[in-house]
Amino acid sequence: MLNPHLHLLALDGVFVEADDGQLAFHQLSSLDNSDVADLLHTARVRILAFLERRGVIERGPDPRLADDGFAEREPELAALATAAVTGNPPAGPEQRQRPPIALPEHGERSVSGLSAREDGFSVHAATTAPAGDARARETLCKYVLRPPLAQDRVRRLGSGLVRILLKRPFSDGTTAIDQGPLSLLCRLAASVPPPRAHRVHYDPGKSPTGDAGVLAAAHRWRARVVPPPPRATEDACARAGHAHDAGHEGKKARPATHRSRYRPWRELLKRTFKIDIEKCAKCGAPMVLRAMVTAAETVTRFLRRLGEDPEPPSLAPPRRPPFFISPALRQRLGRLDGDSNAQMEMFVS
Repeated sequence: MLNPHLHLLALDGVFVEADDGQLAFHQLSSLDNSDVADLLHTARVRILAFLERRGVIERGPDPRLADDGFAEREPELAALATAAVTGNPPAGPEQRQRPPIALPEHGERSVSGLSAREDGFSVHAATTAPAGDARARETLCKYVLRPPLAQDRVRRLGSGLVRILLKRPFSDGTTAIDQGPLSLLCRLAASVPPPRAHRVHYDPGKSPTGDAGVLAAAHRWRARVVPPPPRATEDACARAGHAHDAGHEGKKARPATHRSRYRPWRELLKRTFKIDIEKCAKCGAPMVLRAMVTAAETVTRFLRRLGEDPEPPSLAPPRRPPFFISPALRQRLGRLDGDSNAQMEMFVS
C-alpha cells in the first residue's frame, strides 16, 4: 500500500504555431502497446538513476534503499513503514481472495491494453477524455484526486477481519483483501505524509495572465490555449459595460480583479458527493438558513421536539490494547480464541 503511485494528466498531442501566428493542435496519430512499453522502460531507467543521484537507493542487481538515518531518528515510524510494505505484523498479514492465475516470471515484461509492467514498474495509458467534453475531463480529474480507500468498499466481516473490495481485480486475480482492523490502521497511519510533503503537485510557475496554472503554467502560449473561466469572462463584460457608462458620467471604472478560487462548502458537497444541502430531501423545496442555534437550552428543546435524545452518547469503557497477533494470522493458524498467552506463543513460534 506504500508503493509510489502517480497520476499524470497530459495532452495526447502538441500545439504548433503556424506561419500566420495561429496555434493548431496536432493530436497523436496512434498509441500502441510497444510505445507504452518503451515509455515505461525509459521512465524506469531515469527514475532509478535519479534516485541513485539523490542517495535514496544503492544500485546493483537488486536496487535497495540507502541508509538515510531515518530508522535512528524515527524508529517507530520506520518500523511501521517497513511492516506496511512487507506485510509483516503489525501491518499484516493479509488474505487475498483470488482464483488461481498464472503470473509472469520476475523480470519479464508484460504488455497489454496500453499498459505495461517491468521489474516492479508499471504504467497505464488507456484512460482518455475526448476533446471538448468538459464532463469527462472533470470526471478524470476527480478520479486522479480520489482518496486511497472508498468507504463503501470497506466491510467488517463476522470473523473480525476487515475486507477491502477492489474496484478491479489485480493482475494476479485478487478481488478483495482481508486483514485485521489493527493491520488496516497501521497501513493507513504509515501512508499519512509527513509535514510539508504534499500529495498534489501542479506545474511550477505562473501564466502570463497571473493565474496559477496546471497546463504549461509558465509557457507564453498558455493564455492563447487555455480559455479564461466563464465567470471571469462575464465579469469582464460587465466591467466593460460599467466602464462605458462611467465614461459618459466622467467616473473612473473599477480595475479588473481575478476571480477568487474559494468555493463554498455547499458547492463542494454538491459537486463531489451529490449532496445538495439547499434542497429539502423530503419535498424538494429550497432550504434557507434561518438561524444558528447555539444555546444549550434551545438545542435541547429542538431535539426533544424532533424525538431525539438531548444527552450525548456515553463513552465506551477503557479496554486493554488489542492483541498484537492479527485476526488474519489467527485465522490462518486455526486459532480464533481470545487467550492472549496462546496468541503470544503463536507469535513467538
